[in-house]
Amino acid sequence: MQIVENLPLSQFYHVSIDNRDPFYVYGGLQDNNSWFGPSASPGGVEARDWELVGQGDGFRVYPHPTQPEIVYSEMQGAEQVWRFDTKNQQLKNVKPFPGKADPKLRFNWNTPITTSIHAPDRLYIGSQFVHLSDDRGNTWRIISPDLTTNNPSKQLQESSGGLSADNSGAENHCTIFTIADSPKNQNVIWVGTDDGQIQLTRDGGKTWTNLTTNVPNLPANTWCYHIEASRFAEGQAYAVFEGHTTGDFKPYIYRTSDYGQHWTSIATTDISSFVRSIQEDYTNPNLLYVGAENGLYITLDGGSKWSKFTNNMPSVAVHYLELDAKSKSLVMATHGRGIIILDHTELLSELTPKVLEANVYFFPTRPFVMSEKSSFGGTGTEHQFVGNNPSENAQISYLLPKRHTFGKMSMEVVDETGKRVAKLEPGKQKGINTVEWGFSSPAPKSAKGKTLAGGALFAPRVKAGTYTVKLTKGTETFETKITTIYDQQSPFTLKERETQQQVTLDLFNLTEDLAYLVYQIDTWDAAVEEHTKSQSKPAKNLVSLNTSLDAIREVCVVTKGDNYVGTGEPQLREKLGDIYSTIGGYYGAPSSSQLENITALKTEYHKQLAAFEKLKGSDLKKFEAELAKADKPAIVIKSKEEFLKED
Repeated sequence: MQIVENLPLSQFYHVSIDNRDPFYVYGGLQDNNSWFGPSASPGGVEARDWELVGQGDGFRVYPHPTQPEIVYSEMQGAEQVWRFDTKNQQLKNVKPFPGKADPKLRFNWNTPITTSIHAPDRLYIGSQFVHLSDDRGNTWRIISPDLTTNNPSKQLQESSGGLSADNSGAENHCTIFTIADSPKNQNVIWVGTDDGQIQLTRDGGKTWTNLTTNVPNLPANTWCYHIEASRFAEGQAYAVFEGHTTGDFKPYIYRTSDYGQHWTSIATTDISSFVRSIQEDYTNPNLLYVGAENGLYITLDGGSKWSKFTNNMPSVAVHYLELDAKSKSLVMATHGRGIIILDHTELLSELTPKVLEANVYFFPTRPFVMSEKSSFGGTGTEHQFVGNNPSENAQISYLLPKRHTFGKMSMEVVDETGKRVAKLEPGKQKGINTVEWGFSSPAPKSAKGKTLAGGALFAPRVKAGTYTVKLTKGTETFETKITTIYDQQSPFTLKERETQQQVTLDLFNLTEDLAYLVYQIDTWDAAVEEHTKSQSKPAKNLVSLNTSLDAIREVCVVTKGDNYVGTGEPQLREKLGDIYSTIGGYYGAPSSSQLENITALKTEYHKQLAAFEKLKGSDLKKFEAELAKADKPAIVIKSKEEFLKED
């Protein structure tokens, strides 16, 4: 039997993220422990990038809010609840145990644990009670009564199972399943249970209110799977219920704005399966995401209408959602496709009726950081799955109300002087289109040779600054401005970058100077050969002239061999391309050795240029006179400007 490693088929129950950049992802796997790993890694995210932080069935995993090297995790039924210091390799079981006067604690198979944004060392865990620790799990106190129905008839797991007992812990019922404290007020805490109860405290646990009967059209005892406390209002929250274990596959999604006194259903027939999770956008209160049994659903109007998101998103069970406030990435824990990250959800938060009516709408962008990191990439093979890194390019996004089908459509990027620095291929589909630009400007025109130009084809990076993107659609042109900035985490100073940019520009110009020189040589050489063919016997002066031109060309470019095993020895073009791409691809100042090499190459170029100029003043001049005497057309040499404009 072969284990297929290049398909992401893992089953995550839960996902959380930390505040690093790039952020790390934490989650528990069905029958495969608990893990955390980066959302980006050199060469892509590989299996080796993930670190083990829990055993058994992995469920909820949370990093400490300010010290992400400390991770909380659990195994099934809260048999173990760990605090793991991954830096110092210190592991402690911080599970709350019953005290002298406490009854047996009932923990769900998927026990809820969560941290708090209000107090970094705070940790919640739910049994039938809410347990709270303010010292990372070292000590616990119960801050609620039994918040479940505490129905004895649903707590007979010790005698269940028929021929053999089923008492693994998965049979536990009448347990708390979701806990959420309000981002607006630490004393407002919402709780949902697996037997359909929804409870609220507004005083940090001193008193609790059962809100269950306030929820309309909800079948009794339907599992409260997730509560999302709103970031916009203290009394606002969303609750998701699911009843598929009783054969009820309807979606149940409710919103309250008055601390649960009244609930409004925001589930519609647009959602075709039951749901487990809901996520509120952090800037647009009308933008909501729902994780359903058959995929991801999104609403732009607070729940009046939902749309299934299908752009490279499989119809897979989405068990939990998390949103990164900095990158605006939506992180999904799926049962069957591992972790899926949807980047740049800020585009969705911009969609308003006015935006949807525009002929073309450019989405605003934050300054694009031109990363200066480099590495050898990863070690994954074609037999292993490697998660894509988020793009580091400038992403230019715009909305088209309908697909562009007739007439030309083009896009270019120009600098502050109006010079075009990039020509891009625009997307033409209806809806959101995103075009990427890797901050590169056009490559220099390189000399023709027998083999490929190699490093001479390198496209140099632009400087940090403001650029204008122009989208031409038929006879109309639409513009937006974008800003590029240098990487603040880079070790290079501005002076070092300026030196690198100037040397790169000098080599760019030298590459084009060499190209023009070789073009002139080729043009003259072709004319000499053509004139020679018209003679019955080649004249000695023509043979000598051809030899002289060939001698210069052979120093300038490779004229023999191929691009494989028969590669010719590198000549001036190849050597120049090598140093040009080397310096252009590194954002610090060139080394003294590199500068010395450039001086030698410049000397060689000027030597060959002088040899050609000498030919022009003597033998080529005589050749021109010979052509005129034979009444043949004069040789036309394009100007350098004309030559460089040619494709």
